[in-house]
Amino acid sequence: MQSTEGHFGDRLAEAVQRAGTWAVIGIDPHRNLIPDELLARHGIRPSEPPGSLAQVAAACQAFSIGVLEVAADLVPAVKVQSALFEVLGPDGFAAQQAVLRRARELGLIVILDAKRADIGSTAEAYAQAALDPAGPWQAHAVTVNPYLGRDAMEPFVRYAQQHDRGVFILVRTSNPGAAELQEARLAGGGRVAELVAGWVEDWATQTRGISDLGIVGAVVGGTARETLRAMRACMPHAWLLVPGYGAQGATADDVVRALRRDGLGALVNSSRGILRAARAAEEAGQPWQEGVRRAIEQMIQELKCAAQRTARSV
Repeated sequence: MQSTEGHFGDRLAEAVQRAGTWAVIGIDPHRNLIPDELLARHGIRPSEPPGSLAQVAAACQAFSIGVLEVAADLVPAVKVQSALFEVLGPDGFAAQQAVLRRARELGLIVILDAKRADIGSTAEAYAQAALDPAGPWQAHAVTVNPYLGRDAMEPFVRYAQQHDRGVFILVRTSNPGAAELQEARLAGGGRVAELVAGWVEDWATQTRGISDLGIVGAVVGGTARETLRAMRACMPHAWLLVPGYGAQGATADDVVRALRRDGLGALVNSSRGILRAARAAEEAGQPWQEGVRRAIEQMIQELKCAAQRTARSV
């Protein structure tokens, strides 16, 4: 089991090197991705209404923990999507707490994808909830939204420094409408995404560890190759968390541009692309866990081959 103490950027580098991959599995337990076996176990019939929030939360918890247990010996980290637990109310919050706890027990680095942001004491409370080692979620890192300004990010960065945690700031996301704001040009030159990337690089440089990577990173979507390449150049000391792989259309050859020359600095997330494999396996008469494992192994191999191709071409 890997250490959960010490400099976040270095700990992440060690975890990636130990696992031999920069793949991250997203825990996004949409009800329609949960195998029928698990739904039935919690009193939910596929052909009937979705069941109570408590039933759905229990099924989400069982599915998520099952995926974690498959993934734990394959990947360095997981990203848990808070919204899909929050929508289930108190039972969903309890399920999320159980999922985060099990991920930590398995030695995985846990990124809570909550996209929080606010100012002053409210931002402090969000940071404490996500990152405090004695708090409700006890995540190792959290995603945050920068569009309230730099002062809204500072409590998260400060809290991460104090508690050996990490922060991933949204810089250039993969949704189609992101360009309306993130690619908008500034009066003084450059684009909004480049401005935010500058903040990230400042904080990453100030918090560098022995890996030459900081505790503040960026979320950069993998669906635009050249944007990803430019963001890597803007933030040489930052970890890039790259969504968009698989179900959203980004390929291994797209996302490899997030890596530094030393093979570090990037985490590529796949959520639906992995979780869909559970139902596909079940429909084929196989244990759903086998489908998830095959999908993870395929992703790891695709990323490895892309990195090797890039290294040969340099």
